[in-house]
Amino acid sequence: HLAESGGGMVQTGGSLRLSCRAPEPTFSSYSVGWFRQAPGSEREWIAASHNSGTEYYAKSMKGRVTISRDHAKHMVFLQMNTLKPEDTAVYYCAAGWGIGEPRVAYWGQGTQVTVSS
Repeated sequence: HLAESGGGMVQTGGSLRLSCRAPEPTFSSYSVGWFRQAPGSEREWIAASHNSGTEYYAKSMKGRVTISRDHAKHMVFLQMNTLKPEDTAVYYCAAGWGIGEPRVAYWGQGTQVTVSS
């Protein structure tokens, strides 16, 4: 349903752009966001692109990430900059409802991001 891509390995200070393809009607009807889960940690919300056009960011990566939508391609992107080893995690795309962190209805399968020191 939701398909992520763009994960991989990057050195400290590097950048990655994650992509999430969300088919209709999910793309237009839901807030689409990104979460991450590091080994031994709970899943953590990062950012969301509300279907109204508003973007929301959690404090954890705010200032280092930008979320955006491509309406023609039905895709949501997460641009991540100045990556740190503690950003190593599986990153998940999710679609749901609400302002800010969405109440998730659908999850993607996740994409691994590894930041080496």
